[in-house]
Amino acid sequence: MYKFLEATVDGYMTRNVRTVKRDLDMLALSEMFERDDFNSYPVEDDGQVVGIVTKFDILKCFAFTPTQMVPRYLDLMNRKVGDVMTPEFIYVSPDTRLTRVLQIMVEHRIRSIIVLDSTQKLVGIIAREDVIAALKATARD
Repeated sequence: MYKFLEATVDGYMTRNVRTVKRDLDMLALSEMFERDDFNSYPVEDDGQVVGIVTKFDILKCFAFTPTQMVPRYLDLMNRKVGDVMTPEFIYVSPDTRLTRVLQIMVEHRIRSIIVLDSTQKLVGIIAREDVIAALKATARD
């Protein structure tokens, strides 16, 4: 367990990250979620991460409120990622300790965190599964 205290994001993050553009429609996004079995995608614009979109963002489109009637499914699915993404997102750097990542995930109830380098470029994503793998790997040592 002591090795986990020293472990950083760099050793466990996923480096080949699939991203989406703001102008992608929700139907295409939902198909990507189904095909890739991811819970979120970073949203990029001109090589810069501008937000994150999750499965929860799709669900929020269908939420009933007293002031909002639900439009037809295809009307909602024609909306763009830029309309539903979260522009204020949490990110970490490759040298962030996994103990901090674990704390953020628990505190904010999020499944994955974008990893940006010192120039704010996307270098990876760290998911709950990655943290669990790190816990398991470091417990063996």
